[in-house]
Amino acid sequence: MTARIDTDLARAIALLKEGAAVAIPTETVYGLAADAMNPAAVRRVFALKGRPATHPVIVHIADATAIDAWAQRVPDAARVLAAAFWPGPLTLILPRRPEVPDSVTGGQDSVGLRVPDHPLSLALLEQSGLGLAAPSANRFGRVSPTTAEHVASELGDAVDMILDGGPCRVGVESTIVDFTGPTPVLRRPGDLSPEAIAAALGQPIAFAPGSGPRAPGTLAAHYAPRTPLCLAGRDTLWRRIEQLSREGVRVAALALAPVTTNQPNVSVMPAEAEAYARLLYARLREIDAADYDILLVETVPDTPAWLAVRDRLRRAAAHCPPA
Repeated sequence: MTARIDTDLARAIALLKEGAAVAIPTETVYGLAADAMNPAAVRRVFALKGRPATHPVIVHIADATAIDAWAQRVPDAARVLAAAFWPGPLTLILPRRPEVPDSVTGGQDSVGLRVPDHPLSLALLEQSGLGLAAPSANRFGRVSPTTAEHVASELGDAVDMILDGGPCRVGVESTIVDFTGPTPVLRRPGDLSPEAIAAALGQPIAFAPGSGPRAPGTLAAHYAPRTPLCLAGRDTLWRRIEQLSREGVRVAALALAPVTTNQPNVSVMPAEAEAYARLLYARLREIDAADYDILLVETVPDTPAWLAVRDRLRRAAAHCPPA
């Protein structure tokens, strides 16, 4: 690492040990980190985000050997997934140890754990020896940040430090698998697919986002830009663009393929799910900054590869105004 990065890491570690809130890069999105064993520091993160106290946060740890410091029971299947996919975009929900603060777990008997796959966050965790409670570094329910600039524009000087690790390479939040019941259950889709999880476990995994313990990012309305977002099929999308434009509505759109149109406000998104996910939140923030009245998003394919993107768009569109 360069001298500047070493200096930044040392400063971030010192601040975290003092109870500060530090924005950190991960491969998924930027997190707003605090010492997970310091309830006052975690409460400050909740206050900065406007996050409900009952909504749990994920604890980021340095490696799989730290699981037992946070979870009192770790099924063999959970260790299999940790060995297969950590560091990486996978969160495991496990029965918590009694000493894990309620401020982290939202008062539940479970805790979410993951090892992020980013060199700066891993170095921070390894050198500090801390577990870091790190929800996304944005106002609660809004679009997650995927660059340091996104964090600065949304939270500004309220954050004690932003550790700049460049753009996030995944762009959507981690896959969450719940191990608090008799069998593992997928609670939130992410970059790690159900098929990859099932292959590692040697058994299918159920997807039940609305049951079990409360999990981060699973509210009906979440990941929403300030601009009202509505989903539309391809034919409907273009009709509504033309109609709203005639009515004087400032409309933006995200489409999956170029079509001849006189509308300069249509962004063409990648037709491949991973590339689409990587760009999605940045595009939503750009549209918010341009102050449109409404954002129309073309529905994405109903295939396993698009599960995480469909989940984020569906929640972002929960407050779509009636046509």
